Amino acid sequence: MASKPPAGDPIQDAPEVTAPQHAAAGLPAIGHTLRIANRQMGATRTALTLLRVNQKDGFDCPGCAWPEGDKRHMAEFCENGAKAVAEEATRRRVTAEFFASHPVSDLANRSGYWLGQQGRLTQPMLLEKGGEHYEPVSWERAFDIVAEELRALDSPDEALFYTSGRTSNEAAFLYQLFAREFGTNNLPDCSNMCHESSGSALSETIGVGKGSVLLEDLYRADLIIVAGQNPGTNHPRMLSALERAKKEGARIITVNPLPEAGMERFKNPQTPLGLSRGTALTDLFLQIRLGGDQALFRMLNKLILETEGALDEEFIQQHTHGYEEFAAAARDADWEETLRATGLDREAVEQALGMVLESRSVVVCWAMGLTQHKHSVPTIREIVNFLLLRGNIGRPGAGVCPVRGHSNVQGDRTMGIFERPPEEFLDALEKEFGFAPPRGHGHDVVRGIRALRDGESKVFFAMGGNFVSASPDTEVTEAAMRRARLTVHVSTKLNRSHVVTGARALILPTLGRTERDLQASGEQVVTVEDSMGMVHASRGRLEPASKELLSETAIVSRLARRVLGDASKTPWEEFEKDYSKIRDRISRVVPGFEDYEEKISRPGGFVLPHGPRDDRTFPTATGKANFTAAPIEYPELPEGRLLLQTLRSHDQYNTTIYGLDDRYRGIKNGRRVVLVNPEDAERLGLADGAYADLVSEWRDGVERRAAGFRVVHYPTARGCAAAYYPETNVLVPLDSTADTSNTPASKSVVVRIEPGDREEAAAPAAR
Repeated sequence: MASKPPAGDPIQDAPEVTAPQHAAAGLPAIGHTLRIANRQMGATRTALTLLRVNQKDGFDCPGCAWPEGDKRHMAEFCENGAKAVAEEATRRRVTAEFFASHPVSDLANRSGYWLGQQGRLTQPMLLEKGGEHYEPVSWERAFDIVAEELRALDSPDEALFYTSGRTSNEAAFLYQLFAREFGTNNLPDCSNMCHESSGSALSETIGVGKGSVLLEDLYRADLIIVAGQNPGTNHPRMLSALERAKKEGARIITVNPLPEAGMERFKNPQTPLGLSRGTALTDLFLQIRLGGDQALFRMLNKLILETEGALDEEFIQQHTHGYEEFAAAARDADWEETLRATGLDREAVEQALGMVLESRSVVVCWAMGLTQHKHSVPTIREIVNFLLLRGNIGRPGAGVCPVRGHSNVQGDRTMGIFERPPEEFLDALEKEFGFAPPRGHGHDVVRGIRALRDGESKVFFAMGGNFVSASPDTEVTEAAMRRARLTVHVSTKLNRSHVVTGARALILPTLGRTERDLQASGEQVVTVEDSMGMVHASRGRLEPASKELLSETAIVSRLARRVLGDASKTPWEEFEKDYSKIRDRISRVVPGFEDYEEKISRPGGFVLPHGPRDDRTFPTATGKANFTAAPIEYPELPEGRLLLQTLRSHDQYNTTIYGLDDRYRGIKNGRRVVLVNPEDAERLGLADGAYADLVSEWRDGVERRAAGFRVVHYPTARGCAAAYYPETNVLVPLDSTADTSNTPASKSVVVRIEPGDREEAAAPAAR
């Protein structure tokens, strides 16, 4: 039998610290996976469920978006994927009795970990204005409340429709269709907070805001550069791909302020070798200073330009634009500035150059370590410059590889979840559905928070996710949410966003990926898109956690009928009954989805077209791949300060906390820790094990404080520190964002560290 959830809120302010590990996975991963799964699901349910994860006839893991190959292991999941599945397929339940026993004021003082451990939501719940408890409400009444509030708005643009990455293609398409028929492009999503910088940079330079490689390209690469990314925790199945790439002859350069166990050595739990010695992955570790990546790639580009015979001149001439301006800027790169920005020594940069010049085909992978800085977009443009110089886009074994962190976050964007939709997409919607979609740009996440804060938005509707905990500037975000007239969350489990509410609040429980979706026409299948543009079917098999759950598609369809009424000619009821009818419409609106239904019937699904990858066609304004030139930027660090990055613990997926350990970094039973280089700690008088407050400094002069963090001496890059989110999101100013993409700059927060009190960590700030 699965265990009960914790009765009390575990103490999170007394972490035990040991030395960090130098290898990932292996037998410990297997043991931890089974313990977590059995605790949540029980032995029989664990076996039946995990063996269906990421199988061609099974369901897509609700965790990361890493793709699967054609040949799949019977256990096609990683430790963190198993945790994600266990959290969803848990036998624990949150019922009306739970809410009757816990007023919102009590829940608001619980940790995110405790809230999530209570189990699956089972019925719609309403918090009335001035109420102390959520109370049961019928689905009909819940839809009536949302419809009443939306119809009472002075403008459709006073509503915000947020989307998390877990939403299926079908539900996402209907959700954006409903919002636009209602009259707004206010469709912020989790991409705004993670890979928006990637999409902005790639759309401008190669014409497609997605990666240009397939899984097979990693196996054909001569060199793979993994920058600003921790696959061992955030997408562990990538380690298997890197291991195979090494066996095929690839070399790997890791660029990161922190040494990460997974990139040092991978002990593949699916092989005998993996359970013993494992595979060393990194050939060269560049321990870069936070925010120094643009300077690194600019210097590499300068050195490539200076090396005779290094350029792919035919590719540059035939397929690129802007080379001369870029080359002039690159030749001005300065060694002194490069070493100051990167914290590297010249020998290491030249060693990296040698590996580049020896490699015909190069893939560059990155994640949020690159996308969450003020200058993230120029950084990613510089990576594109680096690849274009030697023709490394549109060639087997080469290209750009932004690794998305959430299952179907890329698919949601493909389906139109975007506050700035292209005109072609809106034209196709208008032609297919016979209404005039709004053309003005809507609010992204940061602009949406400002609109709530300023009273310009009054209804907040979230399709999945944990918006309050995921967003920057926690106190500002929470105050903004409380100004709303109504907040609505379509969710599978309880989280912080359910207790930071508008005047009224609704929780609408929905099916998970693991569960059967039975509608009027029979059992339904949904589809998702992975990080490399592969689209495939997902079929849940478990009985729903409650008979009162509705699918996301059903929720959107019923809400649209209630809000839009007879004015809408869209067949919402038909869509709810049969998801193939939705896919039929998608096939006529979204390029690449022609014959959608037939394509997903193929085992493994299909790959979306990608001009730069497929035939070196670049749908940019110039019709070619664009070189770009931008001034070198990197964070300046005042005396006595450190540059902080927020990151995940290993027992965590985004804002979902699975446990209180970070095994690879040597942290146990705690989350409020700050990792500081020992030399920096000595300079600043920060003893190992001392407790301190983190105080961020920004140009607005507002003091943002995260209290009660244990100092851990750790081998970070000099001048840099790291701590877990969402606990440190309070330190990220709302207006500190990346140029162009408006992504919160969570990886370059200037902080001072002041002596603190361990007791502070037990306060509500620990959330």
